[in-house]
Formats: sequence, C-alpha cells, structure tokens
Amino acid sequence: MKKINTSPISGMQELLPPSQAVFDSAKHSLAQIFKSHGFQHIETPVIDRTDILLAKAGGDTEKQIYKVVKTAETADDADQALRFDHTVPLARYVVEHENDLAFPFKVTQIGRNFRGERAQKGRFRELYQCDVDVIGRGNLPIAYDAEVIATLYHALTSAFDLPPVLMRISNRKILTGLLNALNLNNFATEIFGIIDHVEKVTPEVTRESLEELNIGSEDIVKITTFADIHGSKSEIEKKLQTLGIVDDPTFNEGVTELLEVLELLEQQGLKDHYIADMRIVRGLDYYTGTVFEYILPDYANIGSICGGGRYENLASNFTDQVLPGVGGSIGLTRLFYILGANNLIKETTEAPIDIAIIPLSHSEYNYAHQVANELREQGKSVDVIFTDKKLGDKFKYASKIAKQAIVIGEEEAKTKKYEVKDLF
Repeated sequence: MKKINTSPISGMQELLPPSQAVFDSAKHSLAQIFKSHGFQHIETPVIDRTDILLAKAGGDTEKQIYKVVKTAETADDADQALRFDHTVPLARYVVEHENDLAFPFKVTQIGRNFRGERAQKGRFRELYQCDVDVIGRGNLPIAYDAEVIATLYHALTSAFDLPPVLMRISNRKILTGLLNALNLNNFATEIFGIIDHVEKVTPEVTRESLEELNIGSEDIVKITTFADIHGSKSEIEKKLQTLGIVDDPTFNEGVTELLEVLELLEQQGLKDHYIADMRIVRGLDYYTGTVFEYILPDYANIGSICGGGRYENLASNFTDQVLPGVGGSIGLTRLFYILGANNLIKETTEAPIDIAIIPLSHSEYNYAHQVANELREQGKSVDVIFTDKKLGDKFKYASKIAKQAIVIGEEEAKTKKYEVKDLF
C-alpha cells in the first residue's frame, strides 16, 4: 500500500522503458541530423538569473517561470529561476563567449525547459526542446533563414515516421510595412495578435476585433485580405502586389526576403513541402523577419509541431554589439505526446538489452563477467542475472529484457565455450 502519493506532478512527462526507448531514439536522431547540417552542440545552465531570463520576455512569461528558492549566500544567489526556453540563455551565452566563437555561429541545444503554466493535454511544465540557431555578428545573410528551415524539416522527417509535413512561412516585415502604409502602426501589437489567432476564430470575430480598435472598414478589408494570402512563391508574389503597397520600404524588404527564402528552399528540392502563408506571424515579440511553422495537413487538429523565426538583435539587453540570428525549436515532449495520442508513434516491441547472461551458481560468476565484458567491447548491451531463482524463472525474466540469452554453467566455465539462444 502506498504511504504517499507517488504519481508525478501534473505536467511532467514520465515514460515506461519501451516508450522511453522510442523517445530517446527520436532525440538522438534529431541531434544527428543537426550535427550533419553543421550545427555545434552546447548546453546552457538550467538555472539562470531572473533578470537574464526576463530580458526579452513578453506576455505572461514572468508569471510562468519557476523561481529557485534558497538561502542566498551572495547577491548573485538572491534571484534565480529555471529557464523557460533556450533562446534567451543562448543570447547570454553568445555575449559571454563572443571572443571565442566563430561567426556565423551555428548551434544546437537539446534539453529540458520549465514553464509554470496550467498543465493540460499536450501542454507540459517540464519539456524537452530541440533547438537550432544561427547567430551572426553585425549581419546575417538571409540564406541562413532557409538553412534553419530546411534543417528542421529534415530533422522532423528523419526522427519520426510522419505523414506529409508542410512548412508554413512568412515574414513579419510584410505586415509591419502594411500597417505603416495604413498609418496603423500604433495598433501593431494588437493587430499581430489578431492575425495570430485568425485561424482559431470565425471571420466575423476577426472583423469585430479589428473594429474594436476603431479601424476603418477599408483598412479592415486590406488587413483581412492580407491574412487570406497564401500559396507558392509565384502565387504569393502576385497576391501581395494586389495590396497596392509600393512605397513602404519595410513591406518591400519583407517581400524580398520571403521570396529569397522560398527560392532557396526550392533549390534544395523542397518546393512541394512549403507554403507561404501570411497568417503565420508568431506570437513572440522578438521575431523581426522570417517566421515559420510546421504542420501535418492530414492531422490539422494537432496544430503546429515546430516553429521559429529571425530575430535581429536578441542580445541587445546584454551588449551594444549587434548579434542577429535565426532559429527554430521542436518541442519534443509535446510532439511525442500528440503523435502518440494520434497513433503516429509505434512503440518498439524489441527488448531493450541485447544479451542476458545467466550464471547457474556463484562459482560461474567469474566467467560470466568475462563473457559480459567481451560482448560489451563488441558494442553489445549485456545484463548478468544474479538472482537465486530457478532457471525457468531466470529465462522468464530474461525474455522480458533481452533479445538473446547465454547460460553459464559448470561446463561452459570449464571449456570457455557457450551457446547463444534467441529469446524471440
């Protein structure tokens, strides 16, 4: 009988070994793809100063971070928190080690982050995120935006046996330029938020939200027309021209950047796997240009499975040096959960251990260890069973954990020969 509640805290992932094996395999595959695309792996501390973590935060982030409570030995210990993403700690890392890094700095981080939000299905308080970023010094060519987008696509499709994946891509400068041309830049934050939610509400609700800002009917038509624009590179170029925004430099710059990113993706053979979509604006304020999300069109109810974008100077709170970047993140914990809930992950039926060695008595332990060490040197995973149960019970246990078994008795120990038996 349980003396205390042993269930994990809500919002924390805890897997049984077969599921954990699949999760670990996906995480390893993502890391390998990132490495193959030239991204260097780093780790930043899970605990950081609160003022660092909140330097570029927006919305309810301050309410969601987990504060670290301890007796402060120094002023530096007084206000600390658990990181809620990899991006802000990365900005601090780059500033701290700037003189030792080669730029553009292509970097990947895979680790746990923590968010004190209300736990619900598909939303976790402790979550693995798998990030790739490219940081420039002074400037960063737009080609790296396409590089990050393509890398994440290849990572997703390699780590999981997924149905078709669609990349949805836009550029925030286009909407910013449109609002400048309409003299609505004072409402930019509100309008970005409305566009960000346009797919979750009816067209009537979208119009009503814009009307509440006292925006004129003609401008509302332009904004809603903008939000409906999507298509291929050639289609998007024509549709954006119909808005009649010809003199705004921000708008034109955004269109040029978007078309370049799409062209680069097409050069990499990804023409059939993207769509330019003006509804993608991303909610985080630090995105300044290219933004993107990935969906599974056959499972639209799942929503975005990955996303990211360009940030022109995320480290501005830490240094006067201009450090533009572009990055994206796969929320592995959430993705693993929702794919499993939609039967898109196959749990392995394969035993986790290669070989179980069964010595029949204490006198055979020495040779059992020798055999185990030899097999481990060959790259095999090996477990030696030391229980005092009957041989049949030992085989029953071995069949649950291993693919093969070796029985070490008096004869095997004497002749130094053994037989490998398949358990499946």
